[in-house]
Amino acid sequence: MTLIDYIIIFLYLTTFLAIGFFFKENKSSKDYFLGGRSIGWGPLTLSTMATQLSAISFISAPAFVGLKNGGGMQWLTFEFGVPLAMAFLMIAIVPTLYKSGVVSVYEYLENRFDASSRLLISFVFQISRSVATGVMIYTMALILQATVGIDYWLSILLIGIITLIYSFQGGMKAVIWGDVIQMIILFLGIVICLFFGLSELGGIEKFFELVDKERLEVVNFDKLGFSNISKNDEFGFWPMLIGGFFLYASYYGTDQTQSQRLLSSKNMDTIKKLLLANAIFRFPITLTYCIMGLVLGTLFYQDPSFQAMIESVYTTNIGSLEGKRADLMVPVFIIHYLPSGVIGILIVAIMSAAMSSLSSTINSLSAVTMEDFVKRFSSDISDKKYVYLSRIISVFWGLLCLFIAFFTGKIEGTVIEVINKIGSVFYGPIIGTFVLAIMTKKTSAIGANIGILTGVFFNIFLWLNVPSIFWFWWNAIGFFITFSVGLVVSNLLTNNVSQTYEIVYFAKFVDILKLILYFIIILSISLLLPNIF
Repeated sequence: MTLIDYIIIFLYLTTFLAIGFFFKENKSSKDYFLGGRSIGWGPLTLSTMATQLSAISFISAPAFVGLKNGGGMQWLTFEFGVPLAMAFLMIAIVPTLYKSGVVSVYEYLENRFDASSRLLISFVFQISRSVATGVMIYTMALILQATVGIDYWLSILLIGIITLIYSFQGGMKAVIWGDVIQMIILFLGIVICLFFGLSELGGIEKFFELVDKERLEVVNFDKLGFSNISKNDEFGFWPMLIGGFFLYASYYGTDQTQSQRLLSSKNMDTIKKLLLANAIFRFPITLTYCIMGLVLGTLFYQDPSFQAMIESVYTTNIGSLEGKRADLMVPVFIIHYLPSGVIGILIVAIMSAAMSSLSSTINSLSAVTMEDFVKRFSSDISDKKYVYLSRIISVFWGLLCLFIAFFTGKIEGTVIEVINKIGSVFYGPIIGTFVLAIMTKKTSAIGANIGILTGVFFNIFLWLNVPSIFWFWWNAIGFFITFSVGLVVSNLLTNNVSQTYEIVYFAKFVDILKLILYFIIILSISLLLPNIF
């Protein structure tokens, strides 16, 4: 990198310190954690997508598409469940949560059932999210060290401290507007890599001629996800659609990092626009970075010098990057194929992805800790003290994530795999619990608790004893077990249970129809993609 690249990075970090200062005025919990419910659907949409497009996605997803064995454009199957999940959330789940006035989404479970359901799910969220974020920061720091030469500990401190300062000062407003900038930089970075990659290959026609045709298949109706993993039975249409539906319904509707943005909306119309926009824009962005992965993967196989660069970086850093050769594809391309100035922008893009994930985690963990735990023991906290304690707790969670990043060590590959599976262990049972809470009138606390525990432990049983079932199915299995057990136990053991909050139905038929039609468009494009290339 040259001086101009370092200047770009410096200006970027300085901008985010300024954002925190600009939004430092927060007078209450709804100001600090929900942005005063004054933010429009545009910034919220970009913020939501920036959180999803993490540093791992920016680097690992293109590597999966372009280089990894068994990879390719089937990565797009992750998007199949999104529009249908958004339709489901729009019908009842999110409007009801929004109308309830909660800050922590898990508070609704206590209001509907009792404290045990709320605290159990809240605790699991805090542990899993902080560990996952720490591992993500560590992985990105290692890649920056291997490619740019910045010591990984310095990368962790730069990313962590800057994010901590602007999140500490500005709360949710700083997080959201920071995400807006980061999302623009991220997408710009993807387009730049795509453009320069095509240029190195000799243009689009040359790319069409050289691309590996086996990596173009997206949809496979024969893979059902019930055979042994070694038989390559993953990423089939049905497990990705059905499992993905429950995963995304839970992720967007009941994961605090995402639901907090929905709860920050100005009004119900803003929520509708946010869900519609996120459903529509996710697929084009994912398609763009998947094509980028195809282009860079094709260049890798055609350019021995590119292969040698990656191998050199990997061999030099094999102690810390073991098993991550493919993940070096994007950062090595940035360093060796792009001109000065552009390199700085792309390094900023990697840092943006990491900072976006960290800032969202810090704010949501602080919100959950304050609402689910601190207020339980101190109900008479003034607004001024509440904001003060929230900032202190945000510092605690930020430092804990950085601590995890420093001490993750060589186990990060295993941890990432375990965390992904843990998500599918819990997502189905959690959305099942919220559906019981919102859409049934007779479910009791004991029924819901037994239901979620049964769903979680059954998924753990599948994980440990039935490896033939693709883990994406756990999201659907966990939901149905939790929902059915919760209903049965409630009917057998309790009587006279009723809703605390009125169920709010908001979506119009035309909105649901739009999302269903968009799903058909996504599927059609995915089916036609091999012929397009």
